[in-house]
Amino acid sequence: MKISEVSYLGNLRTSCKHLKSGDTFITDAPIDNNGKGEAFSPTDILATSLASCAMTIIGIYCNKNGLSFERCEASVNKLMSSHPRKVEKISIEMKLSENEWDERTLAKVIQVARACPVELTIEKNVQIEYKFT
Repeated sequence: MKISEVSYLGNLRTSCKHLKSGDTFITDAPIDNNGKGEAFSPTDILATSLASCAMTIIGIYCNKNGLSFERCEASVNKLMSSHPRKVEKISIEMKLSENEWDERTLAKVIQVARACPVELTIEKNVQIEYKFT
């Protein structure tokens, strides 16, 4: 299924278009790899998509189980290796404490988050660390 189109804009930038919605965003190479760092880099998007996917899966789980899911915020850190240049580690601090779940529900929500499709896709190649607060 075709989901997006990507165009090279020059100067290490791309324009990415989501075909169904028409939404677009720009990527830029990071400063440490010849870019200006003025937009998400492709590897920033990879790391950020892990947090976004986990939140989405939590939302799906809560909707299916009649649970309130009012607020969640995450801070994402990415560590690159240099030879070869790749994402080595993604660390996510996810704040779930504003949701009024008991310990059992919170444990299940964390389990569901850790089974998101992005994590399952990259877990063998990227070290993933979560801190849930």
